[in-house]
This record gives sequence, structure tokens and C-alpha cells, in this order.
Amino acid sequence: MPDAPLAIAVGIALSAASGLRAFVPLLAVSLASRAGYVRLTPGMEWVGGETALVALAVAAALEVAAYYIPWLDNALDALATPVAVTAGIVATAAVTADLPPLLRWTVAVVAGGGAAGLVQTATVLLRLGSTGLTGGLANPVVATAELAGAVALSLLAVAVPLAALVVAAWLLVVAGRRLARRARGRAPSGSRT
Repeated sequence: MPDAPLAIAVGIALSAASGLRAFVPLLAVSLASRAGYVRLTPGMEWVGGETALVALAVAAALEVAAYYIPWLDNALDALATPVAVTAGIVATAAVTADLPPLLRWTVAVVAGGGAAGLVQTATVLLRLGSTGLTGGLANPVVATAELAGAVALSLLAVAVPLAALVVAAWLLVVAGRRLARRARGRAPSGSRT
């Protein structure tokens, strides 16, 4: 992946997927780098190492399983947000090898961390709404949709980066609208326009 804009597209898509499941995209990067589909940034080669692969696989499995435990899913969201942002930053930094370091880390923090944080925040609100409306009975459906989205977007990011960027952009718009609606709903009545 020698093209810097393409690498940025991969990074943003992986970061958006990190907002759905933090460890799934990093596991995808690890597997893709080991298979030769992704070139890792110098200094970030550890992501493709055997130790990281095992650790990411275990972390992804535990994260996925935890979201199917009724009371733990909502509690996990408090921890998942900073983890997702960090995963988004790491994923973007790991795949943008063609960028100069200052630009790489700026893109990783702003675009990668921002995309992961926005999507994660929207999923937290979705889960809270699901819990409120169904007493948590629909949360496994939400968890399954989030997992499917994380896996699909991660695979798409590696295989078809521009398509993944389009999907990630759509996901970010949907998440942004959800958060904006929520913010308007909580605004004091005198401040609405």
C-alpha cells in the first residue's frame, strides 16, 4: 500500500471499526500484515508480531464475549471508549507508513482517534437506548450488529480501502447525527434554535 491517501483511507476505516469493537480491527491489521496485505509503519511492526497476534486475538475474543453478558455490556462501555480511541489511533498510525511522522501522528490522533471516539459514543447511546426500551433483551442483537460491522469494515479496509472509506464516512455521518439529535434533545428549552 504505497499510496499515502489510500493508507489514510485504510486507517480511518479501521478506526471507525474500532469504535464498534476495539480489538477486532487491530487483529485484522496484525493478520493482514503477516499475510503481506498491509505494510506497517517503522516502529509499529510489533502489531504484526506473533505475541501481538495472540494478545489481540485473546483481547478480541474477550471483548466480543463480554458484550453478550447483560449487565457487563453497559459497564464495559465506560472502559471501551478510551480503549476504542486508543485502538483507532494505533490502527491509523500502524498503516500510514508513507506519511512523515508528524503528519502520521496528527492524522492518527485527529482522524483515527476522532472516528473511533465518535462511533463508540454513538454505540454507547444505542446500547443505553436498547437497555432502556427492552430492559437489555435486545442488547445481544446490538452486540451482534456491532461485531458484524467491525469485522466487515476491517476486512473491507484491507481489501478495498476506498469502499471502506465510503462506508466509514457513512457510519461517521450516522453517528454524528445521532449525537447531534441527542444534544439537541438535552439542550435547555431556552437555547434551542
